[in-house]
Amino acid sequence: MRSRELDPSASPLDYYGYELRRCREAAGLTLAQLGAIVFCTGSLIGQIETAARVPQRDFSERVDAALGTDGLFSRLVGLVLRSQLPGWFQPYAEMEAKAAYISTYQCQLVYGLLQTEAYARAVLSVEHSKRLDEMVAARLDRQRILEREQPPVLWVVLDEAVLHRAIGGREVMRGQLAHLLDLFGQPWMEIQVLPFSAGEHTGMMGSFTLLRFDSEPDLHYNESYDQGHMTANPQVIRERSVGYARLQAAALSPRDSADLITRVMEERYGEQPERDASAVA
Repeated sequence: MRSRELDPSASPLDYYGYELRRCREAAGLTLAQLGAIVFCTGSLIGQIETAARVPQRDFSERVDAALGTDGLFSRLVGLVLRSQLPGWFQPYAEMEAKAAYISTYQCQLVYGLLQTEAYARAVLSVEHSKRLDEMVAARLDRQRILEREQPPVLWVVLDEAVLHRAIGGREVMRGQLAHLLDLFGQPWMEIQVLPFSAGEHTGMMGSFTLLRFDSEPDLHYNESYDQGHMTANPQVIRERSVGYARLQAAALSPRDSADLITRVMEERYGEQPERDASAVA
């Protein structure tokens, strides 16, 4: 059987499957019996045990409770989900999770840590339709750092274009902008919008992120189509830090940014009156 051939050292997903099968058998449960306890099919359990399916966090929590594994699978699932991110992005995700201060400028999309599930699904469906569920789960799992007792300080500058780019359609965008508005007022987060009226600015070369740590050198990160680039070069950090400060100065205040987001949400993505089919142009 394929399940007996799993190499637990091959990947986090293989290790998870190997451990799930070992713990299930140690508990004397069949696939169907464990499935009934954690509210899924025995077939799904089997697929996860053979590394054919990626487990989710809620599934892992239920398995820990069912098998009495003291949080083993809840810990492992983070590694599994991170391994589903593109290989070139994984080093950044690891550093992002350790950062004490994150400042980012985004000119195309809402920053990943602030995306709703529907928005993330629409974005990722363009390139990852065959692994969409796994990619969405991995992206949402990154957001768990914002739920920590001491989350990183997060400062986000969004180009106004981000608000107008209709990712996923009207309902998805309305939900995404409403989510941004819900985040205003968080003591550890600020969101600003860089308006079209700002004209030329220091972020015209594209999106970038600065990560600061309690005991490690600062990092600058930017990415292209299929690769990310991180550097701790002091000159780059200095230049981009000054550039980011200028973006903050050119952007709307948080309060005015919230007003603009509200206006775009209502005017561009609000309820639209039905067109009268009999109307004549």
